Amino acid sequence: EVQLVESGGGLVQAGGSLRLSCAASGFTFDGYVVCWFRQAPGKEREGVSCISSSHGYTYYADSVKGRFTISSDNAKNTVYLQMNTLKPEDTAVYYCAADRLSLVIMANPLEYDYNYWGQGTQVTVSS
Repeated sequence: EVQLVESGGGLVQAGGSLRLSCAASGFTFDGYVVCWFRQAPGKEREGVSCISSSHGYTYYADSVKGRFTISSDNAKNTVYLQMNTLKPEDTAVYYCAADRLSLVIMANPLEYDYNYWGQGTQVTVSS
């Protein structure tokens, strides 16, 4: 069974840091694009950061550039999202998603392109 499991969310003060993890089971990330999306209340789900597990290429939304870093550990079949200098507007449920996609699609992450999803982890940043 294909599963993605996120962890690492929580409550943090503005300026703080969190590291999210996305662990896969039932398949390996090799050859997949793995993307972090987030959804705040009343807002659409947006792509935050993605990584091509085979090439190491990455994508970041403008809103998180310079603050978030995505990485993968293929041996652990896990993708991480290090989030620094967090802001209240980063508050959302964060989801990881994966699929076999091209780098062109990775550079414009849209939720309907991804078939495998985790259950989400809540990130709350207090001011």
